Amino acid sequence: MRFLCVSDIHGHAVALQAVLREASERGFDQLVVCGDICFPGPAPLAVWRLLVEHNALCVQGLTDRALVEVDPDRLDPRDEPERARLTRFREVRAELGEAVLARIARLPPTTELPLESGHTLQVVHGSPVDPTEAITPDLSDEEIVGLLGPQSGDIVVCGAGHVSFDRQIADVRVVGIGSVGESPGGGYAHATLIVSTPADVTAEPMYVELRSER
Repeated sequence: MRFLCVSDIHGHAVALQAVLREASERGFDQLVVCGDICFPGPAPLAVWRLLVEHNALCVQGLTDRALVEVDPDRLDPRDEPERARLTRFREVRAELGEAVLARIARLPPTTELPLESGHTLQVVHGSPVDPTEAITPDLSDEEIVGLLGPQSGDIVVCGAGHVSFDRQIADVRVVGIGSVGESPGGGYAHATLIVSTPADVTAEPMYVELRSER
């Protein structure tokens, strides 16, 4: 199986399309999304439709959870940037509509996939212990062990931190797959192609240049 793993799309459909085009040339069997799907970028509904079209397996990220749980009428922005973000929050909710928001509300915080090698692939936005808390490459091994907990999968695929990395922590492999829509510095999108065979599991990071597309 070839898993195309993406995260933190944040409503950037053009960036997602660029990743899908390049990944299609390499070939993949299943699209996996580690959350933060639609907010606050320019095309949240187009992103959702692309994921549905590709039968994506998605877990819920922080912004996904906020879209379905936070009542914008109860928020009191303190300054202009917060007012602008609240306005965008309302716009995204309106564009997605109740039917899509209901589907986002039903996304699980984490899921596990059995692999041909006998390993378990765990998909989560942040970390197995707390899906809202990111595993980032600057953390020590001890800090990451604390976020993995005793019940993590053999391979943990996560987003949230917007930076890609691949770390072996004791007997757990942690693959941070970066961000499609908000990669540091901009100009490119992250993804990771995870290839599972009966003998092995490999993770190939992808850096897709966006040029003037975004």
